[in-house]
Amino acid sequence: MSHIEDIVDSLENKISKILHKLEVLKQSNLKLKEELEVSRQHLQNQKMETSTWEEKYEALKIASSILGSDESKRETKLKINALIRDIDHCISQLAD
Repeated sequence: MSHIEDIVDSLENKISKILHKLEVLKQSNLKLKEELEVSRQHLQNQKMETSTWEEKYEALKIASSILGSDESKRETKLKINALIRDIDHCISQLAD
């Protein structure tokens, strides 16, 4: 009988160790999931920031192309004034 009791004790110990390892792995898995979510949020924030900077860069590029060189500043100002007059005309038509 002693032999069977030893086997049962050994099995209980092994099962206990396996259950403990399972619990440790569950906790580790939960921690990794939390870290993954934080990393995803960080990546999403970086993507949004990159998108914002790209929009700002495009706006700056357009503004630079509109302004042009020193030689064409007068011409650019005339174009802007013409656009403003067109917009004012459209607004006045909508108001009527």
